[in-house]
Amino acid sequence: MLLKEKLKQINFSPSESEVIRFLQTNETTLADQTIQQIAATCYVHPSTLIRIAKKMGFHGWVDFRDAFIAETEYLQGNFQEVDANLPFSENEGIMTIANRIASLERMTIQDTLSLLLHDDLQQAKQLLLRSNKIVLFSSDTNTLIAQSFKLKMNRIKQEVTIVPTSGESYYDAYNCQPENCAILISYTGENQMMLRTAEILKEKHVPILSLTSIGESSLSTASDVVLRLTTRERLYSKISSFTINTSISYLLDVLYSCVFAEHYRENLDYLIEVGQKVDTRQISSSIMKEELFTDPLEPGD
Repeated sequence: MLLKEKLKQINFSPSESEVIRFLQTNETTLADQTIQQIAATCYVHPSTLIRIAKKMGFHGWVDFRDAFIAETEYLQGNFQEVDANLPFSENEGIMTIANRIASLERMTIQDTLSLLLHDDLQQAKQLLLRSNKIVLFSSDTNTLIAQSFKLKMNRIKQEVTIVPTSGESYYDAYNCQPENCAILISYTGENQMMLRTAEILKEKHVPILSLTSIGESSLSTASDVVLRLTTRERLYSKISSFTINTSISYLLDVLYSCVFAEHYRENLDYLIEVGQKVDTRQISSSIMKEELFTDPLEPGD
């Protein structure tokens, strides 16, 4: 849940409500004002601001203020050219549509990258590297996207299985072991079957890496590591889940690449060795032609 949404759901006192109104109308200048200045402007005691932060689940005002500013900057950034829900209109030509979808995908990747933190990605990488099997739980739609991740990981001898969220997924969760790693994908972070799956995984002491939207959610709370998806789309009043799908695909590609890079030379040599034995496709373009592979890191004669 976004902080802006959570602010609407909590019962604040009249004095606290004055501060909330100030927040909502002074988003761009909030970082420049101290707690004493805001309190004076709203005619309240500074402790009122601290109470608001506590009600919002933060240790203090500065923590809450910084999170509120970060959320505001995210929501106001990117996606100024194209609407994530309705990226093209009824009467636009096919090349205009093509350009708008291209812009949408570029912005989605940039948007997802802006949400990616080094320490979270490092933790996610270590979870995957330490596991002897990765079990990925997702909805039917996301399962199709995850197939590419499974294929790439399996080719470098990293075992990945994909489990669609259904009643059967509970059995798969119970079959997981602590030395496994579970990846859970949910845009809302509130899918009840996914949350029950997470509960089972916690009971089994299986580390959980989740891909979900920004803000507080039940899934993010239950996870050991969270990577954030672009959060721009409504649930159903849209043309398609363009940005969600692109964001998931991008993050899975990043995870695969980080795992690959841990043993870069070994993995690359292995893919080339196997590819030479099994890929017998005929080609008609010189661009696709394979040359005898030599190590570019080794000096020439």
